[in-house]
Amino acid sequence: MSNLNIDSVKAQTFDAIVIGSGISGGWAAKELTGKGLRTLVLERGREVKHVTDYPTTMTQPWQFEHRNQLKKEVRDANPIVSKCYAFYEGTEQFFVKDAEHPYVQEKPFDWIRGYQTGGKSLLWARQTQRWSEFDFDGPARDGFAVDWPIRYADLAPWYSYVEKFAGISGNKDGLPNLPDGEFLPPHEMNCVEKHFSQEIAKNYKDRHVIMGRAAHLTQPKQIHFDQGRATCQHRTICERGCPYGGYFSSNASTLPWAAKTGKMTLRPNSVVHSIIFDEKKGKAKGVRVIDANTKEMIEYYARIIFVNAAALNSNLILLNSTSSRFPNGLGNDSGLLGKYVAFHNYTATINAEYEGYLDSTTDGRRPNSPYIPRFRNVFKQETDFLRGYAAGFNAGRYTHEDRSGMGNDLKKSLANPIPNNVWNVGSHMMGETIPKESNFVALDKTLVDPWGIPQLRISVDYDDNDRKMVKDFFDQFTEMFTKAGFKNIRTHDSNRTPGLDIHEMGGVRMGKDPKTSLLNKWNQLHACKNVFVTDGACMTSTSTQNPSLTYMALTARAADYAVKEMKKGNL
Repeated sequence: MSNLNIDSVKAQTFDAIVIGSGISGGWAAKELTGKGLRTLVLERGREVKHVTDYPTTMTQPWQFEHRNQLKKEVRDANPIVSKCYAFYEGTEQFFVKDAEHPYVQEKPFDWIRGYQTGGKSLLWARQTQRWSEFDFDGPARDGFAVDWPIRYADLAPWYSYVEKFAGISGNKDGLPNLPDGEFLPPHEMNCVEKHFSQEIAKNYKDRHVIMGRAAHLTQPKQIHFDQGRATCQHRTICERGCPYGGYFSSNASTLPWAAKTGKMTLRPNSVVHSIIFDEKKGKAKGVRVIDANTKEMIEYYARIIFVNAAALNSNLILLNSTSSRFPNGLGNDSGLLGKYVAFHNYTATINAEYEGYLDSTTDGRRPNSPYIPRFRNVFKQETDFLRGYAAGFNAGRYTHEDRSGMGNDLKKSLANPIPNNVWNVGSHMMGETIPKESNFVALDKTLVDPWGIPQLRISVDYDDNDRKMVKDFFDQFTEMFTKAGFKNIRTHDSNRTPGLDIHEMGGVRMGKDPKTSLLNKWNQLHACKNVFVTDGACMTSTSTQNPSLTYMALTARAADYAVKEMKKGNL
């Protein structure tokens, strides 16, 4: 029996364990296996293989049973996830249903999740902007949150590293508030978008309308062909899974790359219960997993552990990882675990019409749009609110058909749609929320999920700073739209609850001082050196950029450091 136990432990022992297979988890798997580590990747959801497990990726609109619309009973049973723009008949298999994974809304919060191999990397919006020096030093300048323990120079080479592998399209715009990267050719603006860009450049020195930067292969290089990926086909049904690998996802890129090393073991249907802390050695020794199907608890062991379960789940796992040394959660000497959660504010939109360029229209599809980097409070504090916002922008000329006829006349009308006599233009705000102690997650004391794990209580809300920011967005963009000659300008505040931005961050923030943070500059728990957190939970502040590129860079950097420390015998 003793030998059997030894053999069992040996079979369940790896060099590294990665919790989660999404964007950051995929990068952790790629980097650790690439450096020779036998790595176990734990995914709580089902296995989804690239190409073969995208059931609707080639389905035509008329082939859907309900014409790609959700059935009423599905919408009624899922009031939270049904709010997500990407949740429809062709994608519902990639989203967590409301009743299957319950949580407690202490304040209203729409938690959108994708539990499968690749996580939400199958569903993300693929917008990828670097942070600038102004973003990293923001908390130090205004005193809210804590100072980041790194700066742009620390991450710049790692941005380049991940950009070359992932494939990012964009222009070299030369903006200090949005550093350039390693770009493939950009997508193009249409004539009205170019008009707006030119008008803004003419009227403002500090504002720029640029083509967005996106994780799409516009012109693949050898590294992308080596991954088995091909040129983006501009189908714009990315959230169904791309069989061409035209956009970056864990499924199409990092996980297959890790698998090719022969060093990766992927275990789906593995709900992580907690991280096991070895009291004698003073470090983590493994992970407790509950099999999603059998409910059996299994332990796996490793020298280093990367926590990449997505921000709120990473908080949950650490909070549930209690021991005599850490009664309030692994590494939680400061008592701050789960606190200072932040997100992006997407509540505000503005729309208008433009009567120019009526000799032009658009054709085809584009998985990207122009982008307006943050221009408020960048170089100095100039408003009555802290930080700022970025914005998307797009213009389109819609068409209509004369459906009054019958037979050949109707066919001819449908085949020759008539362009509208105006262009529709619009913009949405992506505002930075300020991390606050009052925005937190915690374990419920009585409610558990179907696997016996405490449910997560979420208490997150907007504040007066967010409301001031929305007003400023409306004021500034109304002025900008007016100067560009746009008419019929309409502003709208959706007042939607936090969560639909799907950019949760914080709770396990980085910092210089163990008294005010959980992680050091290498994404390493201050109090448990062989555990690294490199997903959204690690973020000290949110800035205004889409966050996934920063998660990738932080993960690659932390994995490099972790392996070097292992080889030195420090982990």
